[in-house]
Amino acid sequence: MTKHLPSVTIVRRIKATPARIFQAITEPSQMLQWWGPDAGPTLSVEADVRPGGRFSIVFRLLNGDEHNPTGIYKEVIRDRKLVFTWEWPDMPERESLVTFLLEPIDGGTELTLIHANLPDEEARQSHETGWCGLLDKLPVFLGEKI
Repeated sequence: MTKHLPSVTIVRRIKATPARIFQAITEPSQMLQWWGPDAGPTLSVEADVRPGGRFSIVFRLLNGDEHNPTGIYKEVIRDRKLVFTWEWPDMPERESLVTFLLEPIDGGTELTLIHANLPDEEARQSHETGWCGLLDKLPVFLGEKI
């Protein structure tokens, strides 16, 4: 029997073009300015945005905890789709998969984030909270109100 692993799906409408959003989620100099689940700083970003390329992000939460998710880009369709693995260096067995879909709509973009293959419900809830926090910050970084 195949075990169904938890996932998170979040849909947001943002007043920015798919190209502008794609830049914000793939260019290290931009990610450094806003990436992370709360108002804590992003400390470093490395991103080789191509299939097989790796990324590493280090961010500090407001409570002082530092996190360093890493992964490998699986699919890159400029301004449309970004798929990558999501790994925690201290728990490599918990690899999951993140997909950003960018669909042009009147007045901006519909962004769909899917984080699949999470190991359990606790991880699903934690990642949902984190991704919601990150996606709340994206329109602010882009100069748009939510």
